Amino acid sequence: MDVAQNPRLKRTRQLRRAAVLAIVIATLGAGALVLGRLGPSEPVVDGSRLWIDTVKQGPLVLEVRGAGNLVADQFLWLAAETEGQVERITLRAGATVRPESEILTLKNRETEQVALAADLALQAAEAAYVTLEATLKNELRQQRAATAAVEAEQTQADLQAEVDMSLAREGLLAEVVSKQSIVRAASLKTRLALEQERVETSQESITTRLAQQRAEVDISRATAALRRRDVEALRVLATITGVLQEVVVEEGQRVSRGANLARVADPNRLKAELRIPETQTRDIRIGLPARIDTHNGVIEGDVSRIDPAAQNGTVTVDIALRGGLPKGARLDMTVDGVIQLERVANALYVGRPAVGQAEGTLNLFKLSADGARATRTAVRVGRVSTNAVEILEGLSPGDQVILSDGAAWEGRDVIRIQ
Repeated sequence: MDVAQNPRLKRTRQLRRAAVLAIVIATLGAGALVLGRLGPSEPVVDGSRLWIDTVKQGPLVLEVRGAGNLVADQFLWLAAETEGQVERITLRAGATVRPESEILTLKNRETEQVALAADLALQAAEAAYVTLEATLKNELRQQRAATAAVEAEQTQADLQAEVDMSLAREGLLAEVVSKQSIVRAASLKTRLALEQERVETSQESITTRLAQQRAEVDISRATAALRRRDVEALRVLATITGVLQEVVVEEGQRVSRGANLARVADPNRLKAELRIPETQTRDIRIGLPARIDTHNGVIEGDVSRIDPAAQNGTVTVDIALRGGLPKGARLDMTVDGVIQLERVANALYVGRPAVGQAEGTLNLFKLSADGARATRTAVRVGRVSTNAVEILEGLSPGDQVILSDGAAWEGRDVIRIQ
């Protein structure tokens, strides 16, 4: 059975529901308005994990830093002077060597045979020279003997002609006989002159022929020396005093003439090779001062070369060292280097942020006076050093800023610090 409801009571209930609904809607609207005005909630950051620095005013040294190694300023590549096979490697990298130190040995049977043939050819040429010299001297002696015989006959004919002329004047000898004696003496005189000329010609001929044969000997000697040197070159020597840096071949390997075999460096003449990030090399110039830390001491130096090409994001910069090397400095030692770019007498600067480039605008979080909050601030920066950046606009001396990477607070303008 249905019970009839009181109309007044029903109306009262409807009014109460409408009032509660209105209060709920008003409360939600007010909350939304407040949240809209406050914006997103401020993230809370642990201050002990932040890198915070204070803006300073004063002298600023602009410099860049890089790691590298001590390398030889002068070194010598030892190349194969003849083709061959690596028979034995005597010394390995790191060994101290002298000019006569044997580093490795090559083997080449053909080179040895050619050298032996050249030695035999030299011996044959020298023997031919001795034989020719003996033959020519013997011929010259025979010609001189013949000349001496003609000279004796000519002298005797002159005496006989004088005797016959005296007898003919006294009528004791026919005049025709005297004339025959004179003609014979004259003929022998002419023959003697010819014989003497033959001797002179033979002497000149001997000189020429011996010179030709001596040239053959010299050619054979030079060839033999060259071939012997090829054999000697199968023993690869250091040729200088220094340290063997590396051997680039292995035993059993076949090498051609001119191929690099090993490298020897002078350990007393070193330079530093620093690897500088490519983004920091814009202001590096030849001659800028540098400091090289070997972890046993610091060496002063100057920039001597800048590699024109970058590799793996870095540029190699050579530092010529000044003064003596610290104790323990050696080839290939790992070092740290700092290149001084410029000294600014008065600059506004702060520590270098984790991110950001030179001459641009950075968004840094500047701390409030009580250090409880940090507000995003646009800062225009100028030149950048290894540990500092020049401030052009946006900050004042004494301001404290967060230098840590703020990627976690992207899109937030205020953070709370606890």
